[in-house]
Amino acid sequence: MSAPAGYIELERTVESIHVGRRHRTELGDLDELAASIERDGLLQPITITPDGVLVCGARRLAAIKQLGWRKVNVWVRSGISDRLGHLLAEQDDNVLHKPLTQTEAAALYRELKTLMAEDATRREQATRFSSDYQPGADGGGNFPPPSAGPRGKAREQAAAMIPSGASYKTLDKIGYLEQIASNPAQPAELREQVNAELERIDAGGPVDPVYRHIRDLAETAQEHREADLHQLAADALARARATKTRKRAPRPRPVTDDDGEPARYPVRAFVLTWTELADWWMHYDADQLAAELSDEQIESFLTTAEGTTRFAEELRAVCDREADGESVPARGHLRAL
Repeated sequence: MSAPAGYIELERTVESIHVGRRHRTELGDLDELAASIERDGLLQPITITPDGVLVCGARRLAAIKQLGWRKVNVWVRSGISDRLGHLLAEQDDNVLHKPLTQTEAAALYRELKTLMAEDATRREQATRFSSDYQPGADGGGNFPPPSAGPRGKAREQAAAMIPSGASYKTLDKIGYLEQIASNPAQPAELREQVNAELERIDAGGPVDPVYRHIRDLAETAQEHREADLHQLAADALARARATKTRKRAPRPRPVTDDDGEPARYPVRAFVLTWTELADWWMHYDADQLAAELSDEQIESFLTTAEGTTRFAEELRAVCDREADGESVPARGHLRAL
């Protein structure tokens, strides 16, 4: 078979052909194709660019690799080295071979749409200041009404080039579902559900009902996240205000008797108190207490400790006098300083 115009035919090693990134990810069953090539030869050579990048024939290349071929005749086509040209050639190849799945078609559509919009923008900018587009040359067109613009036309053109025949609206809906499935900010259960729905879509399931259902779920999840954030902010603000306005609890007043003197507790209370406090200082770290206690709490402790020390000295002096045989007042009447 002679090469068409714009091509040259030559022999190339299979390993030197680079597949690169393609939108078809499922090549399907290659056994029948490989058997046909083994029986009848490669009726239509694979097409590559001058630098060895595959343009058309991904399934044929996979089949001859399965057959163990080391060399193959290829068509080398120049003039399609840019990414848009590659995509257009890939799209032409897909028309005549295994259909794309819905998600494969949506991926090809998105890239075609973007590249075609960029290409249209470049062409528009290149002609914006030509003689035909000078100020005043188009009369009332200086302030034309809004139009779909390059991107609006690009999506329609890109969708029309996809072999699946789906509209740009359907392909955009599939793209939305794929964004939800790949967004880590979405709930894990929702992402799993969307992935399952995308598999059903690739198997021939409808798109619009799934899109509407998932969109509602995603919007509800977003509303819940926003409500949670608002509630967290409100709670934090309430805590800040409460901390700012909270008054310090008054220190408890000493218990006094009818004459206004400190009330006397029974000896049993003294024994119970100091039994519970035995070796208490061995269970705390001074550095930690200094870092975490408030100044008021530290001052309260030091005051109590100083009073305890004075009382301990008085108690020791009384015990010493008693040991020397001196007359001492009853222990129950020791004065707390």
